[in-house]
Amino acid sequence: MASSSSVGRVVTLCKQFQNVLRISSAINTQKCATNLTKVQSHLYSREKSPLVAPCWFSPTSSLGQCRALHTTISRRGLEEFFDSPDTWGETAVKSGAPWTAKQLRAKSNEELHKLWYVLLKEKNMLLTLEQESKRQRVQMPSPERIRKVERSMIRVETVVNERETALRLLQTGQEKARPGAWRRNIFGYVYWYRFKEYAIPWNMNKRYKRKRFYTPKFVEPHMRLRLEKHLREKARKASLEKETQAKLLKKFPQIKATAL
Repeated sequence: MASSSSVGRVVTLCKQFQNVLRISSAINTQKCATNLTKVQSHLYSREKSPLVAPCWFSPTSSLGQCRALHTTISRRGLEEFFDSPDTWGETAVKSGAPWTAKQLRAKSNEELHKLWYVLLKEKNMLLTLEQESKRQRVQMPSPERIRKVERSMIRVETVVNERETALRLLQTGQEKARPGAWRRNIFGYVYWYRFKEYAIPWNMNKRYKRKRFYTPKFVEPHMRLRLEKHLREKARKASLEKETQAKLLKKFPQIKATAL
């Protein structure tokens, strides 16, 4: 009887162990299917985006290496840093006018964001071309393109700052992102002081009290001397420029005074 009861216990334990293994395998299979569905949906959403290149599995790549923004197509890698082969050897390359602020104000924020990266790529390509021309000691074709791109980028940044300032004025009524005020230090200089947040009131803050936003009376004569020195230097530069123009007129009388 004892042997039969022990055999029955062993059979029961084996059945329980088989049930545990079956349940664990089913849970693992369900987790794998869920992860695969998430990855497929992630890839499908990436394929639908016009600015994102689809990410496919490969032995050397993973999902963590895929970026959300690609500005270089897969067919052209480092070639994006060089001009088109059709323009190689040309002395002049046709290029359009820089973007004006009026044209940029008519575009949306998303279009300005895309245009900024397009201009940045163009600037990197032109700087690479300029450096290569210096290395080969040849003239860069149409070097004015760099200035056009820089002007366009400055205007894009100006338009974006205008929109941020207008939105901030509507929301908070402040023109600058960080509020402040014009203050004078102990040396008599006026500067823009940006407000800061402190954990304690200003009258209890020793660090804030060390900042002296006033000018002592004994500094006022020195302020006047500094102003006189500035005006004297300005007058000296103006007189020197007049003397230079007079010497040029005496040496080259055929030159008009307005041209100088």
